[in-house]
Amino acid sequence: MSVVQLTRRTFLGSVVTGVALGRVPVEAARDLPLRPGADVVVCGAGPAGVAAAVSAARTGAKTLLLELHGCLGGIWTTGLLSWILDHSNKTGLMPEIFERLKKHDGRALTNKNGYDPETMKLVLEEMCAEAGVEIQLHTRVCAAERDGNRLTHVVTESKSGREAVPGKVFIDCTGDGDLGAAAGCGFDLGHPETGKTQPMSLMALVTGIVPAEVREFYRDDDSKDRLRAAMEKGGLSPSYAKPTMFRLRDDLFALMANHEYGVLGTNARDVTAATLRARKELHALINGLRSLGAPWKNLHIVATASQIGVREGRRIRGRYTVSTDDLREGRKHEDAVCRVTFNIDVHSTDPTKDKGIVKAGFKAKPYDIPMRALIAKDVDGLMMAGRCISGDFIAHSSYRVTGNSVTMGEAAGKHAARAATTGRMP
Repeated sequence: MSVVQLTRRTFLGSVVTGVALGRVPVEAARDLPLRPGADVVVCGAGPAGVAAAVSAARTGAKTLLLELHGCLGGIWTTGLLSWILDHSNKTGLMPEIFERLKKHDGRALTNKNGYDPETMKLVLEEMCAEAGVEIQLHTRVCAAERDGNRLTHVVTESKSGREAVPGKVFIDCTGDGDLGAAAGCGFDLGHPETGKTQPMSLMALVTGIVPAEVREFYRDDDSKDRLRAAMEKGGLSPSYAKPTMFRLRDDLFALMANHEYGVLGTNARDVTAATLRARKELHALINGLRSLGAPWKNLHIVATASQIGVREGRRIRGRYTVSTDDLREGRKHEDAVCRVTFNIDVHSTDPTKDKGIVKAGFKAKPYDIPMRALIAKDVDGLMMAGRCISGDFIAHSSYRVTGNSVTMGEAAGKHAARAATTGRMP
């Protein structure tokens, strides 16, 4: 009996029998439905992915944007990050996003980097719609097809089933380098000596406090230490040594107080366990603060992020690897696409030694990310943008912040569009 002839009851019985006998069920080979593709197919709609899609479409390419979650923005929205680092020296889409947030009254009240995550969803959707980007949400990239060394299709899984999506040029903006890995690219993951990755963090939005009564906990350089002390007084020391709270609007605040150590963003069981632990910790921290009475007596959580913040995934190998020496020397490149001004920001991988930021021994000088670091080395027709570009462990800790992701995405989108519409490879 072929697989397509199996009834549901027979199939389930066969799987159970197979497991009992130690056999592994095998999915039969079949032709995949071919979904209409595009000149440029962008996988992942976080800050890098949206920027890539908008810039590709504005450059004249038919553009498709695929996203796992139910909104655009990735860590900005699904992850409730609520602030953007290393954006002030950027031109192009980054200041445009801030202007649009301002127009919609979506800028944070007391933080020049901050924004309202719900307003950000609307802004990004508007930008894609105006540019003519086709969006498909609730869709996971799960495989890739090549013709020789050239990437020709991505395979997706969604409510529509499994589909093959053709494209002329693809951009991996998944954060974890899912597409690059599926296409057969070499990659690096974690610290070169230990393999450990930086901890994850789950964001939360909180309310029920009077801003004037908690100013000392969010307005100056010492506020993080004061907030940690208050949490410890409430009965629990946070897993992140420098808990951060800042005001978005009225009495709505963003909170980052969690570190999840020893987990991989490329392992579903790790991500699941980290999310459950993190959400439990955040609620315990808030309950502890509330137990102290004023000014915390009415404090409660509005929402925790649907997606835990993953700082580090695969770094897909490109035609150039951004290195520690680039930061140390402040290197410039003729094919520069992004000027990084953020310092080294390695969150400790070992909580027994440190629960904060690990000192690197030197301060990074402003440096360039070249286009070569955004072009895959091992597969033709594939680019990367965001934290999955080609770089080493130390460099990644600096360029991974989202102000840089937007600029990289914008550059990758333009480059991919020009390649696709002129019949060339990136």
